Amino acid sequence: MSQSQRIPTVVPENAANHVPAAGENKVTTETPGAGVVTFEQVRRDPEVIALLQAANNTLKALGYTEHGQRHAGLVGHIAANVLERLGHPPRTYELAHIAGYLHDIGNVIHRENHALSGSLMAWQILRRLGMPTDECAVVMNAIGNHEEERGTVTNAVAAALIIADKADVHRSRVQNPRMEDFDIHDRVNYATTRSFVRVRPEEKIIALELEIDVQYAQVIEYFEIFLERMTMVRRAIEFLGCSFQLIINETRFS
Repeated sequence: MSQSQRIPTVVPENAANHVPAAGENKVTTETPGAGVVTFEQVRRDPEVIALLQAANNTLKALGYTEHGQRHAGLVGHIAANVLERLGHPPRTYELAHIAGYLHDIGNVIHRENHALSGSLMAWQILRRLGMPTDECAVVMNAIGNHEEERGTVTNAVAAALIIADKADVHRSRVQNPRMEDFDIHDRVNYATTRSFVRVRPEEKIIALELEIDVQYAQVIEYFEIFLERMTMVRRAIEFLGCSFQLIINETRFS
């Protein structure tokens, strides 16, 4: 993955010394004797790999941008980084990593309601791997609420997943080989040469920075397809106690 495809975040100076405040979202393992399921276990699981590849093949055939292992890996990484940089417990941001990686597997069934079908598929996978029920519930909730049609944020993992998913706008997502056949989603993604989620914990700000090549798409086209998604991102960021900034070609829109 090239540097322009990565979306790093800023590390707060006090992250290692963070003590969760009263009422802060925590994830606990309540099932006695249950093992800890790691992101690497999920990423390397043959069933997960096959489902992600099949889901992306389906969407590619329908003309959608990439929703496979690249998108899954990047979304999981961003979601985990957002919570880590904000000082959440390590297990919480690992669950965000897992939720981000699994969030689109429901596309293997159908694009419509893929968040809901994906959450049920994740339950089967994670229970097979031995994840405790309380942790499965957090991951399932995040996956089931990541789409703007019906998603509602109720925990930090879900908030981080929404931010990460909607931030992945980039040229590398375009799967249509013929530029003359591009629709508006292809054009906007192809025009986006850089996307960067910047977490500024000391200011309580999370910013999405984009560089859009207007030779391929106008900035207004970004808003045509992403306005509802950016509203969802703003609400997710506010749930985490921060303010949202959208910066396109060095111009701030929030």
